[in-house]
Amino acid sequence: MRVVAAMSGGVDSAVAAARMLDAGHEVVGVHLALSQSAATLRESARGCCTIEDAGDARRVADVLGIPFYVWDMAARFKRDVVDDFRAEYAAGRTPNPCLRCNEKIKFAALLDKALALGFDAVATGHYAQVVEAEDAHGGVRRELHRAVDMAKDQSYVLGVLDADQLAHSFFPLGDTTKPRIREEAAERGFFIARKPDSHDICFIADGDTRGWLTRELGEAPGDIVDTSGEVVGRHAGAFAYTVGQRRGLALSRPAADGEPRYVVEVRPETNQVVVGAADLLGVNAITGDHARWCGPAPEGVVHVGAQVRAHGEEYAATAWADGDRVEVRLEGRVRGVAPGQSVVLYEGTRVVGSATISASRLERAPVGSPGDDLSPATGST
Repeated sequence: MRVVAAMSGGVDSAVAAARMLDAGHEVVGVHLALSQSAATLRESARGCCTIEDAGDARRVADVLGIPFYVWDMAARFKRDVVDDFRAEYAAGRTPNPCLRCNEKIKFAALLDKALALGFDAVATGHYAQVVEAEDAHGGVRRELHRAVDMAKDQSYVLGVLDADQLAHSFFPLGDTTKPRIREEAAERGFFIARKPDSHDICFIADGDTRGWLTRELGEAPGDIVDTSGEVVGRHAGAFAYTVGQRRGLALSRPAADGEPRYVVEVRPETNQVVVGAADLLGVNAITGDHARWCGPAPEGVVHVGAQVRAHGEEYAATAWADGDRVEVRLEGRVRGVAPGQSVVLYEGTRVVGSATISASRLERAPVGSPGDDLSPATGST
């Protein structure tokens, strides 16, 4: 099989490429140039897309003896990931850029180009597993499952992949823990065996998301209000706040009961940030749009696990699809669910699909059923 190995310059993608070569595939290494002005040196463990990273990837390819190319996808990355990130925050939502990058860049642009050039699949260093299972017609389908190393599991950010993309994807690291991957890299003689992982948002190398948004969107002073509408503080831009946030509010007066207050809603139309007590953050009903399924869409009500953050807890839930929308009812309350985040649904370790959260709410009545009103909820409380 002819395989493109996406090589970031890090240890995970290096070992993934090596394992594909060991498995007998014809492997070509590809580094994605995603920055329009790549730095010459990495200044911390946070960033990526530096000239140093491209060089590291090339040297690993040389050790493996495989062809190596750099594909320039900076313009598409800016449009589909960076600009989307900026626009989502400006609209009062909280996006996940890693999930968007997987959807639009690594498993759309990269995979599409690889297939067009005659390759059969793409392999990456993500921590997840593809498992072959028999489908209803006696054929074989490829399922996406959690990684063995739950501390590194990245199935959440791969939840946007559909069945066609999974059919052409390999994740060779999913059955191994991260410490073992570093040991293997050292055994193979890779000089990057101890290279630090990149963290947070790759295009915000200093990790200061609020500062980046302020530079991109400009300051837009407005009011921080409590749930009664009383002004309790000021902000420099509502876009810098997300539901569930407690730190950095700088409120002018404490709550009457002395308890801490959290962001419970962001209102971009009035440039207001609403704060309230912690119990206002608990929700048990989620509406998601733009649903994507890793196989056939579920029929009727299904029992699933629901995860709303990349490294968050999984919650027992029921869900049902309604076109490109999904309704999720949690068996307990979850705090800090923000519009723009993704909800990923699981059946055991298998990823069922995902959707972008458009609304969340607390339903006092028993959890939902297909007969419930499926009209989109407003707000996020």
